[in-house]
Amino acid sequence: MTVRVLVADDQEIVRTGLTMILNAQPGIEVVGEAGDGRRAVELARRLRPDVCLFDIRMPGMDGIEATRALAGPSVAEPLAVVVITTFDLDDYVYAALRAGARGFLLKEAGPALLAQAVHAAADGEALIAPNVTTRLLKAFADAGPAAPPKQPVEALTDREEQVLAAVARGRTNREIADELYITLSTVKSHVTSLMTKLGVRNRVEIAMWAYETRRHPGR
Repeated sequence: MTVRVLVADDQEIVRTGLTMILNAQPGIEVVGEAGDGRRAVELARRLRPDVCLFDIRMPGMDGIEATRALAGPSVAEPLAVVVITTFDLDDYVYAALRAGARGFLLKEAGPALLAQAVHAAADGEALIAPNVTTRLLKAFADAGPAAPPKQPVEALTDREEQVLAAVARGRTNREIADELYITLSTVKSHVTSLMTKLGVRNRVEIAMWAYETRRHPGR
């Protein structure tokens, strides 16, 4: 199955480069391009791509606002958004993830990681540039969340706690399955259960909840 992607970046040369890289990857097709956030949101709502790849800094409406419009808490059918930027700044990353992004990459990531992030987002997983993941989540957990984290609607099982910790470490479903000696479908069931119990909508929010409640590895 081909993953349909919308690319948004205000620099034409970057947009063209990203499009060429993605179209050269097996199983990925760029179905639309936009030079600003408003156009990106319009196109995304019309085309309903599998993944939106948005630059953070765009005129009119930036990538974070565009992400919130398409994947924020109030969106009934959120789209998968991966944010890409030149700037490795924690406040950008955190704002993007809070807005509903499923992934965060630096533009220097390279074709392989870019394709991996797109496929992960299309599969309901998340990929954040490895050099920012743990540092970012720990920094914001230590600073304290804006509001007390929600408590689970139902107590987590021991296995769910194990899956939670693995998600917080940035593990994929396949890696979690191998690590815990369980099937891939069982992992997916646990992740779905965690989202329901924690009142979150994706695995990035699961990881953020783990850090905010000090359930991350090493505590």
